[in-house]
Amino acid sequence: QVQLVESGGGLVQTGGSMRLSCAASGRIFSSTGMGWFRQAPGKEREFVAAIMWGFGGTKYADSVKGRFTISRDKGENTLYLQMNNLKPEDTAVYFCAVDRSGIADMPRGSGVDFWGKGTLVTVSS
Repeated sequence: QVQLVESGGGLVQTGGSMRLSCAASGRIFSSTGMGWFRQAPGKEREFVAAIMWGFGGTKYADSVKGRFTISRDKGENTLYLQMNNLKPEDTAVYFCAVDRSGIADMPRGSGVDFWGKGTLVTVSS
């Protein structure tokens, strides 16, 4: 069992930056994938980014490439999402996720084993 707690959301202006954190309790294996999803009002949840806990390989949604960076601190069991050049369309609840089989299928979201409760990011225009 893995419990995930997100933090770092809030209000930011267009063009600003924000860093989200996800503290994980429980055992995280090298083969585990961790990632971020988001859900905007009235829309379906969508994939944002993912990272292999062990060797650090990453995947990003096209909409955030070049602006967002996913990283992890294995010693602290914490996942991060650095978001730069934020746009109003980035406004959403951001969720942390764990897929015990890795990140290959994480963009589809179907293999996620554990979800956090989410943190709201609002980008004002």
